[in-house]
Amino acid sequence: MSTYAIILAAGKGTRMKSDLPKVLHQVTGKPMVSHVVTATEAIQPDKTIAIVGHGATEVLGVLPEHVHYVKQEEQLGTGHAVKIAETLLKDLHGTTLVIAGDTPLIRPETLSDLITFHQNEKATATILTAIAENPTGYGRIIRQDGQVEKIVEQKDANDFEKSVQEINTGTYVFDNRALFDALNNITTDNAQGEYYLTDVIEIFKNDSKKVAAFVLDDFNESVGVNDRVALSEAEKIMRVRINHQHMVNGVTLIDPETTYIDSDVVIGADTIIEPNVVITGASDIGKNVHITSGSRIEDSKLYNNSEVRNSTVEYSVIEEGANVGPYAHLRPSSILHENVHVGNFVEIKGSSLGAGTKAGHLTYIGNATVGEGVNFGAGTITVNYDGKNKFNTEIEDYAFIGSNSTLIAPLSIGKNAITTAGSVITEDVNENDMAFGRARQVNKSGRAKNKPSYHND
Repeated sequence: MSTYAIILAAGKGTRMKSDLPKVLHQVTGKPMVSHVVTATEAIQPDKTIAIVGHGATEVLGVLPEHVHYVKQEEQLGTGHAVKIAETLLKDLHGTTLVIAGDTPLIRPETLSDLITFHQNEKATATILTAIAENPTGYGRIIRQDGQVEKIVEQKDANDFEKSVQEINTGTYVFDNRALFDALNNITTDNAQGEYYLTDVIEIFKNDSKKVAAFVLDDFNESVGVNDRVALSEAEKIMRVRINHQHMVNGVTLIDPETTYIDSDVVIGADTIIEPNVVITGASDIGKNVHITSGSRIEDSKLYNNSEVRNSTVEYSVIEEGANVGPYAHLRPSSILHENVHVGNFVEIKGSSLGAGTKAGHLTYIGNATVGEGVNFGAGTITVNYDGKNKFNTEIEDYAFIGSNSTLIAPLSIGKNAITTAGSVITEDVNENDMAFGRARQVNKSGRAKNKPSYHND
C-alpha cells in the first residue's frame, strides 16, 4: 500500500519570540523540521509534502529536494493546513501520515510501528497518543468502552474532559481519500475559530468508521516545541539519547551530562571523550581517538588514534596518529597528515601539514603547504595577508624553520633548507640552503652603566 507524509511547517511560532521560523530552531545541531523529515523516512513515503507559510523560503532552504510543498497563505488552523495538500494527494489511494514540524523527538521506529498498527487495525484514522502526568494544554482523547470517541481541545473541554490524561500528540495516520473527503465538512465552530484537523475524527465516528489510537511508550517523543523553554527541554532529551547510543556503541564518555554531541556526528569504538567537550555538525571521529576536556570539534574528521587536547578544530582533518593541543586552534580547511604534532598556542588556517611535521608552540601557519618532517620553532609566523590579498607559503620536506622566523608570503622554502632563528625571510630559499634574515648584533661597551634603576626601594 502506498504511504504519504504531510509535515506541518507553516507556523510563525509567536511564543518563540524570534524572527526565525519556529521549525528552523535547532535541536542538537539540526532544524526541528529536519529531524521530522528524517523520522518520516522510516515509513518510506511515496510522497512527502511540507505545508509552509511563515518564512517559507527559509524553510524550503533546509528541506531535501524530494520534499514537495504547498504554501499556506493564511494561518487558519491545522485542518486548513492539511486540506491545501489535496491538490497533490486528494485522489490517491493509500495511507497518509500527518505530523507537526516542531516535534523533533519522534523516533523513526515509532512512526514505522504507527503505520503498521494502523494497517493491521484496518482503521480509517489512527491517533498517536500519550499518557501525560499534567495534560494541561493538550487535546484530550475521549474514549467510550475503550474505543476512541473524539478529541477535545483544551479550550473546548469540560471539567471531566480536562481530567483525562491520555492526550493527542498531534500525529495521525489516515486513509488518504477518507481524510480529504472529511476535511470538506469541517467548520470553524470552536473557541479558536479555526479549522481543526481533529474534527475529522468526529466525522469518521459519526460515519461509523473505525478510529484507533496507538499509545506511545515514551511521553518525551510527543513533546512539541512552542517556546524556548520547550526547546531547551527537547535539546536535553535528545542529547541524552545521542550520548546513550554512542556509549552502547563502545565510546567512553567520562561525564555524559557535560558532553554535547550533535545528531549527525559519527564516533568509532574505543574513543574516549572527557567532560566539557562539544562535537558539532557532521563531524566524523574515528576509533581510539582521545578528546580531552574543553575541546570543541566542528564539522571535522579525526582519523583513528588521533588526539585533541583542550583545543578547537573547525572544518578540518586530523589524520591517523596526529595530535593537537593543548590550546591550539585549527581553523577551516586545515589538514594534518599522519603523526603531525601541533602544540600549545598554535593556530593553523587553510594549510596542509605533511606527515611527521611538528609545530610545538606559539606559531601561526596560514595558507601554507607544508611537506613531511618539517620542524617549526617557537614563534614562527607565516605572513600571508598584506591587508588586501592572501598569499601562499610552500615549505618542502624536512625543512627546519628556526624559532621566531617570520616568513613573508608568497614564499617557497626548499627541501632540507634552514631558516635561522629570528630571521625575516622575504625571498625564496633553495633546497639545502641556510637563510639568514636578521640584523647584525652590535654591542656598545659600557653603555648600560648609566641606565636608570628599575629596582624597587
